[in-house]
Amino acid sequence: MERFGVGRPAVREALFALQKMGLVALSSGARARVTAPTADRVLSELAGAARYYLSAEGGERAFQDARAFFEAGLARHAAIHATEVDLAALKRALDANARAVRDIEQFQKTDVGFHLQLALISRNPIFKAIHDALESWLMQQRRYSLLVPGALKAAYEYHRKIFNAVAAGDPDRAEKAMRDHLASVADYYWKAKGRRTAD
Repeated sequence: MERFGVGRPAVREALFALQKMGLVALSSGARARVTAPTADRVLSELAGAARYYLSAEGGERAFQDARAFFEAGLARHAAIHATEVDLAALKRALDANARAVRDIEQFQKTDVGFHLQLALISRNPIFKAIHDALESWLMQQRRYSLLVPGALKAAYEYHRKIFNAVAAGDPDRAEKAMRDHLASVADYYWKAKGRRTAD
Protein backbone atom coordinates (compact mmCIF):
# COMPACT_ATOMS: atom_id res chain seq x y z
CA MET A 1 0.00 0.00 0.00
CA GLU A 2 2.82 2.41 0.88
CA ARG A 3 4.89 1.55 -2.15
CA PHE A 4 2.12 2.14 -4.71
CA GLY A 5 0.16 4.72 -2.76
CA VAL A 6 -3.12 2.78 -2.86
CA GLY A 7 -5.69 1.73 -0.30
CA ARG A 8 -6.38 -1.70 1.18
CA PRO A 9 -9.35 -2.41 -1.20
CA ALA A 10 -7.10 -1.94 -4.25
CA VAL A 11 -4.53 -4.39 -2.87
CA ARG A 12 -7.29 -6.88 -2.02
CA GLU A 13 -8.73 -6.66 -5.56
CA ALA A 14 -5.26 -7.08 -7.06
CA LEU A 15 -4.64 -10.19 -4.96
CA PHE A 16 -8.01 -11.65 -6.00
CA ALA A 17 -7.12 -11.03 -9.65
CA LEU A 18 -3.75 -12.75 -9.18
CA GLN A 19 -5.47 -15.68 -7.45
CA LYS A 20 -7.88 -16.03 -10.38
CA MET A 21 -4.88 -16.20 -12.74
CA GLY A 22 -3.35 -18.94 -10.61
CA LEU A 23 -0.37 -16.81 -9.59
CA VAL A 24 -1.08 -16.56 -5.85
CA ALA A 25 -2.90 -18.65 -3.25
CA LEU A 26 -4.99 -16.86 -0.64
CA SER A 27 -6.13 -18.33 2.66
CA SER A 28 -7.82 -16.66 5.61
CA GLY A 29 -5.42 -15.41 8.27
CA ALA A 30 -2.27 -16.12 6.26
CA ARG A 31 -0.10 -14.14 3.88
CA ALA A 32 -0.66 -14.47 0.14
CA ARG A 33 1.57 -17.21 -1.28
CA VAL A 34 3.06 -17.18 -4.79
CA THR A 35 2.12 -20.30 -6.78
CA ALA A 36 3.30 -21.71 -10.10
CA PRO A 37 0.65 -21.33 -12.83
CA THR A 38 -0.34 -24.46 -14.74
CA ALA A 39 -1.12 -24.64 -18.45
CA ASP A 40 -4.69 -25.71 -17.64
CA ARG A 41 -5.21 -22.73 -15.36
CA VAL A 42 -3.76 -20.23 -17.84
CA LEU A 43 -5.94 -21.49 -20.68
CA SER A 44 -9.06 -21.65 -18.51
CA GLU A 45 -8.64 -17.91 -17.99
CA LEU A 46 -9.18 -17.46 -21.73
CA ALA A 47 -12.62 -19.12 -21.65
CA GLY A 48 -14.55 -15.85 -21.48
CA ALA A 49 -12.62 -14.30 -24.36
CA ALA A 50 -12.93 -17.53 -26.37
CA ARG A 51 -16.72 -17.58 -26.00
CA TYR A 52 -16.86 -13.94 -27.05
CA TYR A 53 -14.83 -14.66 -30.20
CA LEU A 54 -16.93 -17.74 -30.96
CA SER A 55 -20.06 -15.59 -30.94
CA ALA A 56 -18.51 -12.90 -33.17
CA GLU A 57 -18.87 -12.99 -36.95
CA GLY A 58 -16.44 -15.53 -38.40
CA GLY A 59 -15.45 -16.70 -34.92
CA GLU A 60 -16.66 -20.27 -35.26
CA ARG A 61 -14.79 -20.80 -38.53
CA ALA A 62 -11.66 -19.26 -37.03
CA PHE A 63 -11.78 -21.72 -34.12
CA GLN A 64 -12.44 -24.63 -36.49
CA ASP A 65 -9.34 -23.60 -38.48
CA ALA A 66 -7.30 -23.30 -35.29
CA ARG A 67 -8.40 -26.76 -34.15
CA ALA A 68 -7.55 -28.28 -37.55
CA PHE A 69 -4.10 -26.65 -37.53
CA PHE A 70 -3.40 -27.85 -33.98
CA GLU A 71 -4.74 -31.40 -34.31
CA ALA A 72 -3.09 -31.97 -37.69
CA GLY A 73 0.18 -31.22 -35.92
CA LEU A 74 -0.68 -33.62 -33.11
CA ALA A 75 -1.45 -36.41 -35.59
CA ARG A 76 1.79 -35.75 -37.46
CA HIS A 77 3.79 -35.73 -34.22
CA ALA A 78 2.12 -38.95 -33.04
CA ALA A 79 3.03 -40.74 -36.28
CA ILE A 80 6.68 -39.87 -35.72
CA HIS A 81 6.96 -40.34 -31.96
CA ALA A 82 4.30 -42.84 -30.77
CA THR A 83 5.68 -45.78 -28.79
CA GLU A 84 4.12 -49.24 -28.61
CA VAL A 85 2.51 -48.20 -25.32
CA ASP A 86 1.08 -45.07 -26.98
CA LEU A 87 -0.29 -47.11 -29.89
CA ALA A 88 -1.92 -49.58 -27.50
CA ALA A 89 -3.66 -46.71 -25.65
CA LEU A 90 -4.74 -45.12 -28.94
CA LYS A 91 -6.10 -48.49 -30.14
CA ARG A 92 -8.12 -48.89 -26.93
CA ALA A 93 -9.58 -45.42 -27.49
CA LEU A 94 -10.41 -46.34 -31.11
CA ASP A 95 -12.07 -49.62 -30.05
CA ALA A 96 -14.18 -47.79 -27.45
CA ASN A 97 -15.21 -45.35 -30.17
CA ALA A 98 -16.21 -48.22 -32.45
CA ARG A 99 -18.42 -49.74 -29.75
CA ALA A 100 -20.22 -46.41 -29.29
CA VAL A 101 -21.20 -45.85 -32.93
CA ARG A 102 -24.92 -46.35 -32.15
CA ASP A 103 -24.97 -44.30 -28.93
CA ILE A 104 -24.49 -40.56 -29.48
CA GLU A 105 -23.81 -39.70 -25.82
CA GLN A 106 -21.20 -42.42 -25.46
CA PHE A 107 -19.78 -41.61 -28.88
CA GLN A 108 -19.14 -38.01 -27.83
CA LYS A 109 -17.14 -39.22 -24.82
CA THR A 110 -15.11 -41.74 -26.80
CA ASP A 111 -14.58 -39.21 -29.59
CA VAL A 112 -13.01 -36.81 -27.09
CA GLY A 113 -11.05 -39.74 -25.65
CA PHE A 114 -9.52 -40.62 -29.01
CA HIS A 115 -8.38 -37.06 -29.68
CA LEU A 116 -7.09 -36.78 -26.11
CA GLN A 117 -4.84 -39.79 -26.61
CA LEU A 118 -3.23 -38.06 -29.60
CA ALA A 119 -2.54 -35.03 -27.41
CA LEU A 120 -1.09 -37.22 -24.65
CA ILE A 121 1.39 -38.82 -27.06
CA SER A 122 3.11 -35.43 -27.26
CA ARG A 123 3.94 -35.62 -23.52
CA ASN A 124 3.57 -31.85 -23.50
CA PRO A 125 1.26 -30.45 -20.80
CA ILE A 126 0.63 -27.31 -22.87
CA PHE A 127 -0.66 -29.37 -25.80
CA LYS A 128 -2.91 -31.34 -23.45
CA ALA A 129 -4.24 -28.07 -21.98
CA ILE A 130 -4.87 -26.63 -25.46
CA HIS A 131 -6.70 -29.82 -26.43
CA ASP A 132 -8.89 -29.62 -23.31
CA ALA A 133 -9.65 -25.93 -23.89
CA LEU A 134 -10.60 -26.44 -27.54
CA GLU A 135 -12.79 -29.39 -26.60
CA SER A 136 -14.60 -27.27 -24.04
CA TRP A 137 -15.03 -24.28 -26.35
CA LEU A 138 -16.16 -26.36 -29.34
CA MET A 139 -18.33 -28.90 -27.46
CA GLN A 140 -21.53 -27.40 -28.88
CA GLN A 141 -20.19 -27.85 -32.40
CA ARG A 142 -19.43 -31.51 -31.71
CA ARG A 143 -22.98 -32.07 -30.44
CA TYR A 144 -24.54 -30.49 -33.52
CA SER A 145 -22.26 -32.21 -36.03
CA LEU A 146 -22.96 -35.67 -34.60
CA LEU A 147 -26.72 -35.22 -35.00
CA VAL A 148 -26.48 -35.37 -38.80
CA PRO A 149 -27.32 -38.87 -40.12
CA GLY A 150 -24.16 -40.82 -40.89
CA ALA A 151 -21.91 -38.47 -38.89
CA LEU A 152 -20.99 -40.98 -36.16
CA LYS A 153 -19.93 -43.68 -38.60
CA ALA A 154 -18.00 -41.16 -40.71
CA ALA A 155 -16.17 -39.83 -37.63
CA TYR A 156 -15.22 -43.35 -36.54
CA GLU A 157 -13.92 -44.18 -40.04
CA TYR A 158 -11.71 -41.09 -39.96
CA HIS A 159 -10.45 -42.07 -36.51
CA ARG A 160 -9.57 -45.49 -37.91
CA LYS A 161 -7.64 -43.88 -40.79
CA ILE A 162 -5.80 -41.62 -38.38
CA PHE A 163 -4.90 -44.58 -36.15
CA ASN A 164 -3.68 -46.66 -39.11
CA ALA A 165 -1.49 -43.79 -40.32
CA VAL A 166 -0.03 -43.20 -36.86
CA ALA A 167 0.57 -46.94 -36.37
CA ALA A 168 2.30 -47.09 -39.76
CA GLY A 169 4.55 -44.19 -38.78
CA ASP A 170 3.34 -42.14 -41.75
CA PRO A 171 3.14 -38.45 -40.68
CA ASP A 172 1.90 -37.15 -44.05
CA ARG A 173 -0.97 -39.62 -44.13
CA ALA A 174 -1.80 -38.99 -40.45
CA GLU A 175 -1.93 -35.23 -41.00
CA LYS A 176 -4.09 -35.59 -44.12
CA ALA A 177 -6.49 -37.98 -42.37
CA MET A 178 -6.89 -35.54 -39.48
CA ARG A 179 -7.42 -32.56 -41.80
CA ASP A 180 -10.01 -34.53 -43.80
CA HIS A 181 -11.71 -35.61 -40.56
CA LEU A 182 -12.03 -32.10 -39.16
CA ALA A 183 -13.16 -30.71 -42.53
CA SER A 184 -15.90 -33.36 -42.47
CA VAL A 185 -16.84 -32.44 -38.88
CA ALA A 186 -17.06 -28.76 -39.86
CA ASP A 187 -19.21 -29.63 -42.86
CA TYR A 188 -21.60 -31.69 -40.72
CA TYR A 189 -21.74 -28.85 -38.19
CA TRP A 190 -22.71 -26.22 -40.77
CA LYS A 191 -25.34 -28.56 -42.22
CA ALA A 192 -26.80 -29.18 -38.75
CA LYS A 193 -26.70 -25.49 -37.90
CA GLY A 194 -28.41 -24.64 -41.18
CA ARG A 195 -31.22 -27.07 -40.41
CA ARG A 196 -31.58 -25.70 -36.88
CA THR A 197 -31.78 -22.13 -38.23
CA ALA A 198 -34.39 -23.19 -40.81
CA ASP A 199 -36.51 -24.74 -38.04
